[in-house]
Order: sequence, then C-alpha cells, then structure tokens
Amino acid sequence: MPVNLPSIESIALQPVNGIRLGWAEGGIKKTNRKDVLLIELEEGCTVSGIFTQNRFCAAPVTLCRKHLKSGQAIRALVVNTGCANAGTGDKGMQDAVSTCLSVAELFNIPAESVLPFSTGVILEHLPMDKLLAALPKAKENLKADNWADAARAIMTTDVAPKAVSSTLDIAGKNVVITGISKGAGMIHPNMATMLGYLATDAGIAQPLLDEITREIGDLSFNCISVDGDTSTNDSFIVMASGKSGVSFSSKEDEGFDAFYQSLLKSAQSLAQAIVRDGEGATKFMSITIEGALSRQEAKAVGFAIGKSPLVKTAFFASDPNLGRILAAIGYASRECESLEDLDTNTIALYLGDTLVAENGGRAASYQESDGQNVMNEAEIDITVKLNRGSESITVWTCDFSYEYVRINADYRT
Repeated sequence: MPVNLPSIESIALQPVNGIRLGWAEGGIKKTNRKDVLLIELEEGCTVSGIFTQNRFCAAPVTLCRKHLKSGQAIRALVVNTGCANAGTGDKGMQDAVSTCLSVAELFNIPAESVLPFSTGVILEHLPMDKLLAALPKAKENLKADNWADAARAIMTTDVAPKAVSSTLDIAGKNVVITGISKGAGMIHPNMATMLGYLATDAGIAQPLLDEITREIGDLSFNCISVDGDTSTNDSFIVMASGKSGVSFSSKEDEGFDAFYQSLLKSAQSLAQAIVRDGEGATKFMSITIEGALSRQEAKAVGFAIGKSPLVKTAFFASDPNLGRILAAIGYASRECESLEDLDTNTIALYLGDTLVAENGGRAASYQESDGQNVMNEAEIDITVKLNRGSESITVWTCDFSYEYVRINADYRT
C-alpha cells in the first residue's frame, strides 16, 4: 500500500477556470477502466513543459516538443494509458500525429495545438481503433470539476490516484492551483515514468512560464527516484489560463513570490506522491544533502543513496546497516567529477536526528538501538552534511520490497 499517501476527494479539487477535463474507457490495455483523458484549454492559455531526457524517447514526447515550439497556442491535451507508444518507429510517430489530427477535428483547432501523451508498455503499437473511438466519448465528459476522474484516467501500475489543489489570495483576488500526476515504477530523473499536469487560473507570460516550469520541475519531479530507471515518456506540463484576473510577466511582479512558492509546493506534493506510491513501497525516505559546492553535487550524492539497491533493501528490512549509505556517498563522484576530491573526514551523516557518522567513521555517540528506532518508522529523514559549500537539495525515494519484483515480473500479464 502507498506510504501515507493522502486520499483525494473530488470536492477538494478546485476547478481551474478556463480548463475542462473529460475521460473515457477505451480498453487500450484492459476493459472497464478509465484510460483516455482529454484536457481542453480556452483561448488565451499559456502552456509549457519539460520531458524525459532518455534518448529513446517516445513518439508523443517528440511531437509535444515540436508542437510547443511551433508557435501555435496549445488548446488541447490527450493522454492514453496502457501503451507508451515508445520504441515504435515510424508507425509510432504516425499514430501520434493521427491522434492529434483526430483531437484537432473534434475541437476545430490546428493539429499543432494538441499535445499527445502516452504511458504504459514500451515496444508495442497503440490500438488506434480503440483510442480514436474513445475520443468523442471523452469530449462528451468534459467538465471543469473532473480532476479526480482525470487522476484515475492516467494511472498504470499506480495503486492510488494523485492530485493536489490549493488557493491563495493575491491582491484581493483568488488564485487556484490544481494538478494531477501518475507514476509508480521506472522512476528516476530526468525524469521518470511519470506524467504531471499542473494548472492555474493565474496568467503567466510565455517566457516566464517556460523559465519557472524548468525551475520547478528541477526541484520536484527531477528530485525523485523509485528504482533508478529513466523512462521514455516522462512529461511535466504547466498550464495557465489567466482567468483569475491575476497575471505575471516578471518575477518582480507583486505577489509572484507567494504564487511561485505555492506552485512549487504543489509540484513537490505531486512528485512525492509518486514516491509514496512507488511499486511495492513500504518506506518513504527524504534525503537532504547540505553543504555541497553545487546543486549538481548535491543531487549526485542524494541519488547515489536514493537509487542504491543495497540501501533500499536495508530500509525495507528496517535494518540499520548504514555503512551502505557511506559507500553510496563515496562513489557519487561517478556522476559528478567535482566530487572526486571529496574529503570524507568532513562529512556528517544523520538518520533522523541521530548522528551516525563523522570524522570519517562511526560517531562515538551512535548506538545501533537509536538507528533501529528510526528505521522502524514508515517515513525516514536522512541528512548528509558535506561541509564543503553552500548548496543544498532534498530528493525523495522509497525502499525495495519483494512486491516490487512481483509487480515488474507480472507487468505485461
């Protein structure tokens, strides 16, 4: 079961004025489940996105990048689960284009105004007859308050839907931020087998939206790992309708800082929800790296720990075999050359509030019973103080359990 993942209630997910969502049961992989999602955007919306850096990226990712660069205003998004349309060659691209053309015809918009997304099994072709037949049904279901159903429509191996919603007051006007995400396995930057959609009724100028989407993605979806595998289909999209009457064109605009922090918090909540629902997860770990020379250094150390099978299995067993963490820190230089001169004698390692290691070895004050008490918890904080700079970052990961192996062994059956 997911680790302390909040349940979502439809009534708590605020509609975003200017955006409607509709779902359908297309039978893409399984019958009687929501697996096709349409998102309709009114004129005037701005949209930005970041995507997987896997070189074997899926056809929809390639097409999304092209359409975002086309200069056409984005008016619709289409998502299917059950088939990733990755590793599908020319036919995969033709299918992605055909999907956009069909959505464009439904809404009477240019095909370049449609962004396509797919998630599911790699190396299989989309069942286009099922997908295209589902699109009119999804359009019929379009509603502004369909966020909860939308969260369910994009799930694959997820145990639970993931959504977040908040409001804030800016200059006396109410601004809404609502979003959904999916993902449970093949999770590691940049980015993960994840889809994330975050919408707001604030107006955000395109250059500013592009900038903050990259920044927020780097501090949220690019800070999570379940199993160290980077997917072919990762996508994080931010949509701004401007219907609230609040708009931003610069980071210096009044109220922007509060808005930015709320948007970042929402993205981080969606990203953490993916880790909490990691395949077979029983533990949720927050790994904070302090005192690095750069963010790259901090992430390299954090992910060396967070994707280590030996660390993750120890946490599953609630075994304070914490030397595995030191070993992971020690080989982080494989991902960041500047760590090659890391002085291990300056490092301090904490498990929760318990000092575990310092001065190159076990802390004199450390008792294994203290470590055991922390390891028994479902949520665990790990802090590594490198003491060589001023940069810090937190990454989130989960443990490896027997269930993880079972889920992935049975994935296609």
